Amino acid sequence: MHPAFGCIPSRFTQEKCPPRAWVLFIATKETVNTDSLLHNLRSSNENLSSDDLVLPAYRGGSILNILASICRWLNLPPLAGEPLTPEVDGFPAGEMRRVMLVLMDALALHRFQQWLGDGLAPVWRSLQKQGFLAPLTSIIPSTTSAATTTLWTGVSAAVHGIAGYELWLKEYGIVSNMIFHAPMAYKGVTDDLSRAGFEAENFVPAPTLGPHLLAHGVTPYAFIHRSIARSGLSRMQMKDVKVHSFLTPADLWISLRHLLEARPEERQYIWVYWGAVDGLSHHHSPDNERTAAEFDQFSRAMENFFLKQLSPTARQGTLLVLTADHGQIYTPNAPRYNLQNHPELEAMLHIRPTGENRLIYLHIRPGKVQAVRDYFAHAWPGDFTLLTSEEALAQGLFGPGEPHADLGNRLGDLIAIARGKAYLWWGGEKNPLRGRHGGLHPHEMLVPFLVAPL
Repeated sequence: MHPAFGCIPSRFTQEKCPPRAWVLFIATKETVNTDSLLHNLRSSNENLSSDDLVLPAYRGGSILNILASICRWLNLPPLAGEPLTPEVDGFPAGEMRRVMLVLMDALALHRFQQWLGDGLAPVWRSLQKQGFLAPLTSIIPSTTSAATTTLWTGVSAAVHGIAGYELWLKEYGIVSNMIFHAPMAYKGVTDDLSRAGFEAENFVPAPTLGPHLLAHGVTPYAFIHRSIARSGLSRMQMKDVKVHSFLTPADLWISLRHLLEARPEERQYIWVYWGAVDGLSHHHSPDNERTAAEFDQFSRAMENFFLKQLSPTARQGTLLVLTADHGQIYTPNAPRYNLQNHPELEAMLHIRPTGENRLIYLHIRPGKVQAVRDYFAHAWPGDFTLLTSEEALAQGLFGPGEPHADLGNRLGDLIAIARGKAYLWWGGEKNPLRGRHGGLHPHEMLVPFLVAPL
């Protein structure tokens, strides 16, 4: 068995792993059956060794490794990191002229397989027969701002420092929304951090993929919904990338077909991002029929307006990849998880929690760490695992590489990892969410990786 599918040891150097593990059977080529390659994802921390927590397989079995494999497929030197393990990435190097990565936000592995089993989006079964389906893990935290930054840099959240949806940016004195690049206290505002000297294009301390591709003769494209095409997050990640905006799935797939037909000889990397599954999952739950219907309709638009009409010339040398940044888990509304109902806990914090509702960073007043631990144990017994930020970094939870200089400040004093369907809500207004991610549950951490030559 490849080491990437063995235990995830402390600091990625030790061999010993605890006896308990969450076990996944990996899919192999031309089969949806996940029975053939055993994928063990084990924790090196006894507090995390549990059936309901999955750690990232950073050594070749996670979305961290996708970028290096893309470079290999295009016969380019790697930008960063190591590629996917050979059990997952079986395509020869340098045989592809074009790689098209479809990133479907919040598409969990188990849900993808369930929907295909229910007869939705049959195009993916057809594509799987041309290639393969395998599971990958997301990263920690399992959230869009962190995961997509990893997909554009090839480095972990530990290195790039985008460690959550909400972050305390000490250098700017602001708790920031890392999607919209605005203070969390501001409603309906985007890109407002520039007033504090924030520059999205220079914020990540790692090279991004666009300039690397251009330097080696590959033109990078990104197809993104018009509402976010020039967002701070997009500008942070997509330097030197030709960004195309779209309004609907039909608009997307027709535009993409036109690009391939117009430039069949051009070496290309094409990023396609679709966020509606994530939005519907948050507001209606990931298991709601609306979410399944959106997945089906998006996939049928791809089949009807792109695949069925694409010429053999445009298909040649094109590799299609479907994956996700993370999954989602259903989290029914529960007042006991609303911070407004816990003023004693809030009084022990410098600021409201940051991070994710299911991976919570607690910035604690001096001398109150044990009191916060005791409060969690009393208020939510068994619902959270608590680690110090030092423990989390020492165990490599946020990934390999030299940690970002400000990461410790951003993670706070204690990290609360949600178990089961637990979460903590501190948004102030009424809690509108029925689906969440950011944590380590299998529904959040495991995503599909479907690869097929066209």
